[in-house]
Amino acid sequence: MVSDVENMSAPDFGRSLTGLGINILVASVERELEFLTQVLSMEVLRADKDFAVVRYRHQVFMIHADHTYGNHPLSRVLSDGAIRGAGIELRLYGLDPDSASKRAEDLNYEIFAPVQDKPHGLRECYIPSPSGYMWVPSVESFTFG
Repeated sequence: MVSDVENMSAPDFGRSLTGLGINILVASVERELEFLTQVLSMEVLRADKDFAVVRYRHQVFMIHADHTYGNHPLSRVLSDGAIRGAGIELRLYGLDPDSASKRAEDLNYEIFAPVQDKPHGLRECYIPSPSGYMWVPSVESFTFG
């Protein structure tokens, strides 16, 4: 992906994408970005009211406002009260869950599951974003095996 995202046209940006693409549909780009930057320490590469490009370490992903999907097939399931991302965990390896959980709590975001050391070797917590996507910051744990 080209690093000069903020100055690229939409078609040039689209053509620059490779590998696995993640696009998160949200009711409010601004509110979602507040959560991603303040709680999960992500970097915003480009943003406006309709669209954003965000980076966590080396992974870049997109956020689109619901209304930008117009006649898109997914627009049928984006009504108020929609359960977004059900069954998907967005895992952020190397992000301290204790710090992320504290920031979320300080900013009055919900903690879905508190920080725990898990038998699979990770210390993690579950924090839903304003649009209901489940983010799981996690680091190595040495409590189990």
